[in-house]
Amino acid sequence: MTTAPAEPQSPAPAAQPASRGKTVAILTVLVVVLAYIVTLFGYWWLSGSAKELEASGESNGSETTVLITLQSLRTVDYKVDAKVLVIPADSLVDEKLDTLKEDIAVRLHPWNSLGDLKFPAGAAPAEVTTTIDVDGDVNTWPFDRYQTQGISADLLVGEGEDRKIIPAKVQIAGALQGWDLSSEQVAPSPAAKGDGDATQVTFSRALGPLAFDLGIVIVLLTLPTIAIFTSVLVITRRKQFQMPFATWYAAMLFAIVPLRNILPGAPPPGAWIDMALVLWVIVALVAAMVMVVISWFKQVD
Repeated sequence: MTTAPAEPQSPAPAAQPASRGKTVAILTVLVVVLAYIVTLFGYWWLSGSAKELEASGESNGSETTVLITLQSLRTVDYKVDAKVLVIPADSLVDEKLDTLKEDIAVRLHPWNSLGDLKFPAGAAPAEVTTTIDVDGDVNTWPFDRYQTQGISADLLVGEGEDRKIIPAKVQIAGALQGWDLSSEQVAPSPAAKGDGDATQVTFSRALGPLAFDLGIVIVLLTLPTIAIFTSVLVITRRKQFQMPFATWYAAMLFAIVPLRNILPGAPPPGAWIDMALVLWVIVALVAAMVMVVISWFKQVD
């Protein structure tokens, strides 16, 4: 009795493409999540390195202190908004009512938008808002730096011919989003009556906004690169023309100005970044649209 030949065994099935695709998808998601977390942590770390100014808090009542709190920096106008609070010496204050015994005025050096800041007798000094000029160049964004002149203050006590000028101690404090603040002692303005030093404040951009600027610049460079790459493939007939290409390029073109304007502390139109980057990004996108139109004219009946 003959036995039937054994059927050849089929080879073991290869790994399923579906499982491989699932693994790739999981790895991709993990990489994206990791990059997202690293980016957030890096921005938080860089933003946390921003420096601020703090008042020393040393006041024993023997002299009048002028506390200047910096509020915001307007780079286009070259001005700093600040609040000024006068902490009068004990000799100027009625201990019973906690009000000023006589009229006083604070004269800041350099000159500010409000002139002498006046505080009447019989009232407690209130905080007032003023502006201080700064020197710098907004067109060098994002590497622009700004400096005040030496800030000092004189105290004018009394009124009329009996008015006298007393040097006042100046303290500067403040924390501005996106800026590193530093101060140093310099020679006072020639118009100042006091003998002490003046305080000069320097504003420089913090690392956090600079990192954000770099990210937006990379996006601005990526858009025309993709547009030129795809349009060259279409015009050389290596890829088939698709009508949505034209609307895609138009959408990217209209996205350039909003992207440029969300840059932290964006400079005024016509700054060097517009000539060096934004203009050429727009030119590249328009060139890509022209190549797509030529492809449409040649390939579509």
